[in-house]
Amino acid sequence: MGDEPRSLKAVFADAEAKRLALDGSQLPQNSPEYQATVSSAVKLYQECLSLIDALSLFSPNESLEDLSTTDLPFLLTNFHLAELTQKLSSPSPQEHVQERKSLLASAREAYERYLHLLDNYGLLQTAHQKLFKQYTEAPTAFSTVPTSNPAARRDAKIANLKTEKELRAKLEFLRRRPDYGTEDDHKGGTTGGGDEAAVREVHLANLQYSTHIAFQALDGLNRECEILALAPPNPSLRGGLNVWEEEDTRRRQRYGGLGDTKKPDYSERLDRPLRASQGLPGGPLLSKEGKPLQPFTLLNNRQELARGVFRPGHNLPTMTIDEYLEEERRRGGIIEGGGEASWHRPEPDEDDIEKADEETMKARAWDEFVEANPKGSGNTLNRG
Repeated sequence: MGDEPRSLKAVFADAEAKRLALDGSQLPQNSPEYQATVSSAVKLYQECLSLIDALSLFSPNESLEDLSTTDLPFLLTNFHLAELTQKLSSPSPQEHVQERKSLLASAREAYERYLHLLDNYGLLQTAHQKLFKQYTEAPTAFSTVPTSNPAARRDAKIANLKTEKELRAKLEFLRRRPDYGTEDDHKGGTTGGGDEAAVREVHLANLQYSTHIAFQALDGLNRECEILALAPPNPSLRGGLNVWEEEDTRRRQRYGGLGDTKKPDYSERLDRPLRASQGLPGGPLLSKEGKPLQPFTLLNNRQELARGVFRPGHNLPTMTIDEYLEEERRRGGIIEGGGEASWHRPEPDEDDIEKADEETMKARAWDEFVEANPKGSGNTLNRG
């Protein structure tokens, strides 16, 4: 019994159950559990396609009236397969770009099969027929908002979202009607005990909604392909060391970061001053009076940027805090005293008559100034 081939209806129901479980899943998309479910659903939908071909379920010589209501859900097989294929992640980070391009190509083929199938049965509305023609003329350049005007693109995107919302609302309304049947009647994408006309209308509305999503997905797929085309080639591994790491090592050795400890210019510091890295003499350029102490050349921004291409993208420490403070103290940039130190005044020397007279004269001058300038005398703002 276990070796008997399953029916198309059973395989499709299993595939739909896994797909719906993914829609309600809280797992990260790159988690092993999520990806295992996606892979399993993809295989089930691929099995559905094989059974559909074996049964010759769809024919280019048929019309929509020739399709039974129970066969309408199977029109979405390629659409669901394309959506799930886009959710697959690359298992190899080293080959991510190439594997992602391959997955997108498979998804594109599935979307195209879905749209061609609906076009054969006359299920594409006028707006969708126009988009389908645009896509067939230039698949890789297709966009649902083909305009360079930012304002027009924004309006087009808003219109797309509005259309999607309206189609989804219509679909939900039709599903809630009593003549459609209960949720248990339609579990797994199959029809049950509802009125056939109502069930058929729901399936057709679902096809219109899915077609709108398919064109949006093809637009996003092309944008992702454009980004992948700009990606640099994946670094290969040579001798267990990444080529980017090798280049970084050579660059740091060139500028003294990881050089030979026996070299005279070797330093344990993470970075060297800019002038030292450029082979220029060290020390300040100007004296305290503003006189040049050594030759220097004024450079424009372009030259300075070009010279700093192989430098780190962030400033690394070039001296310790103690070294910095000592240099500032040498330059006179640190004022001694202040704070608590200002409260510790030396005791006056009673034997120093001249110093005592100087302090007395200073105190007397201050008293005379206070008497001549009473408090508030300088405030002229509120005087009439």
